[in-house]
Amino acid sequence: MLGLMFVGKSDTGLVRSNNEDAFLVNPELGFAALADGMGGAAAGELASKFFVNAALEVFSQNNHEDSQSLLRKSFRLANKMILDHADANPEHKGLGCTAELLTFFDNRYAVAHVGDSRTYLFRHRELKPLTQDHSFVQELVNKGVINAQEARQHRMRHVILRAVGQHEDLEVELILGDALPGDLFLLCSDGLTDMIEDYLIQSILAEPLELDERAQRLIDAAKDSGGHDNVTVVLCEVVEQDQIATYVQMPR
Repeated sequence: MLGLMFVGKSDTGLVRSNNEDAFLVNPELGFAALADGMGGAAAGELASKFFVNAALEVFSQNNHEDSQSLLRKSFRLANKMILDHADANPEHKGLGCTAELLTFFDNRYAVAHVGDSRTYLFRHRELKPLTQDHSFVQELVNKGVINAQEARQHRMRHVILRAVGQHEDLEVELILGDALPGDLFLLCSDGLTDMIEDYLIQSILAEPLELDERAQRLIDAAKDSGGHDNVTVVLCEVVEQDQIATYVQMPR
């Protein structure tokens, strides 16, 4: 029987004064959530918290629903909560978040994704992105206008085309696959991927360290490269049931 080991860590970074990222790992309910807020002046921080709270509420009230329904319902609830807050608080108009939500069922995984936070799968010592950014520059890459390296430096690289809390109709991308013992999933905000490239992420995840040490190494690498944004990482390893452990460090 397969089990799950979770680690979550978040850091304000070296430039920003507050942390607008949020994460939640819940081994009992078998899910991990990560959100990167936008909107400024504390509004982004509220949006990301709305998202992780919505996920917890939906998964806690699960009445034997399938995983895909739980994922979609979590995003719908978060979207409504953010829009309702913006209506009641006009000074926070425009708040929202990008978000990742990971869960497991029948030895399979399901990821729900909106925006430019990311989910990766590290399997057999190779890193594979499971999600693709919902961003302007990613569309340029998809059309062959620019390459991936040019996208990293593009002046419009932070223009997001899809986010939670921006419109009543929210399109959520779902990714499904088989989960194998030894699989390691990484959920992260763009404070990590803007600062370090995938080859360095892969190198750190391949190190023979405990999960919490690898999570800290990722954050340290982002800060060593400038730490221009909040950086949050969640690691989830698929293990045999008797190996289960959980490490969580709250944002600082």
